[in-house]
Amino acid sequence: MNNETVNEETSSNPTEMTEEKWNELLKAVHHNGMVALKMYFKDVDSQVLNLQAYGPVFLYHVKDESGDVYSTGFFLRELVGRFQSDKSPEVWVSSFFHEMMKTKGGQPLPKQPESEDEAKAVIDNQVIPLCIKTVEEEFAPEKVHAGLAFNETHGPVFEAGFPEITEGNNVCAIPLQLLYTHYQLNRDPSELLLQGMYNIRKEHGLE
Repeated sequence: MNNETVNEETSSNPTEMTEEKWNELLKAVHHNGMVALKMYFKDVDSQVLNLQAYGPVFLYHVKDESGDVYSTGFFLRELVGRFQSDKSPEVWVSSFFHEMMKTKGGQPLPKQPESEDEAKAVIDNQVIPLCIKTVEEEFAPEKVHAGLAFNETHGPVFEAGFPEITEGNNVCAIPLQLLYTHYQLNRDPSELLLQGMYNIRKEHGLE
């Protein structure tokens, strides 16, 4: 199968950007996220982390009327993209919390693993089964390829694609670490795979 590896979230500090401008950008993006969420929710808290592999991550915590907390995180690159090009970025940002709030009782960020074995268990028992199930259900009854592979550049990846497409690119591959990071941010990791698969279908005129 032809293979296209997606690692879009990887973001680093551009060399031409000064530290002052970089800090201004982070402050502006953080502020915009808070403003967007406060259009829909009264009680919003936030923090900014820096992940070695993916750069700044913006965590937002929203309380509902019962005082339960729902949390999720966004990468710098995707927030900048939304705020620059989307006519209603506040709708997109808030949609994650509206979806989580359908399940009462709060949804804090998953507990951070204390060892590599714990992280591997989460990937094996949570992330991979979720991705396989979602991909297969999304395109049923069409037969899809979904499983693990190894990429020389990105290491372990999850591949998903269409065996019936025999010419051109028919598989997208997402690094397992990126899927795991999304999961730890209360984001659905399978969404990355679905985006890639729909892009493949579009490339082949199937959408």
